[in-house]
Amino acid sequence: MKNVVAILALVLTLTAQSNDQSRFSADVTRVNLLFTVSDRKGRFVNDLLKDDFEILEGKKSQSIVEFTSETNLPLRLAILIDTSNSIRERFKFQQEAATDFINAVVRPRQDKVTIVSFDMSAELVADMTDDTEKLANAIRELRPGGGTALYDAIYFACRDKLMQDQPMNKFRRAMVILSDGDDNQSRWTREQALEMAHKADVVIYSISTNRTGIETDGDKILKYYAQETGGLAFFPFKAQDMAQDFSNIASELRHQYSILFRPEPFVADGLYHSVKVVVRNHKDLVVRARHGYYAPTVN
Repeated sequence: MKNVVAILALVLTLTAQSNDQSRFSADVTRVNLLFTVSDRKGRFVNDLLKDDFEILEGKKSQSIVEFTSETNLPLRLAILIDTSNSIRERFKFQQEAATDFINAVVRPRQDKVTIVSFDMSAELVADMTDDTEKLANAIRELRPGGGTALYDAIYFACRDKLMQDQPMNKFRRAMVILSDGDDNQSRWTREQALEMAHKADVVIYSISTNRTGIETDGDKILKYYAQETGGLAFFPFKAQDMAQDFSNIASELRHQYSILFRPEPFVADGLYHSVKVVVRNHKDLVVRARHGYYAPTVN
């Protein structure tokens, strides 16, 4: 009996000490894709069925295990707010628009939101909660100042917050970034932050705070994260336009699909695998989804 107890204790210890990689894939043989479908005019198409879709990894069709229309699945959302000096002029309206967005999106006892600010470092301002008043107060108390650690904020929010609730495919995971896209303080790189977003099944939406009308390197970064994860990047010219951008994101979050598929052949190589979601017999429809997934490494 003592030996059994000792073995169980060892297993629990090893589990507690497991590295981040083991947390990324509870089921290493299945991949979840969250995506939207629209017509050529940008109108959402939300009446499609499982048999309307095909998943391609390379040129090989994959077996769809589960299919869900995402309107009612619980949402896990991270809002990342740039509090660096570069956004000081637009900060108050940014706070108001983010608060209105939360009130419009969060369904009590179903959805949860976390607020992460970033300047010289990423800081958890409000932990995952459905308490909209608590979230609003956290946003109102933010003050601008310091450098910009965007990549660290993305990495932290994905790894430590958005992945908490399991199983992965039973929740929608999304992130909204309000920033000019610049980064001068992060320890993690742009690609490491994106890899973490892929591993957490997070769709990224970004709203640029650049009002010059000229595309900056930061704008390109925001667009890159959105495109690679199946989200959208918005570039409001006026501060007031930000409210409409938040409204567009809220609408999109209510018109999503989720597909769970089992890669064949399954290769636990830890590498990035490109995939594509195709709508059968509907060449006029546009699918926006992340472009692939990271396979786990099985020791």
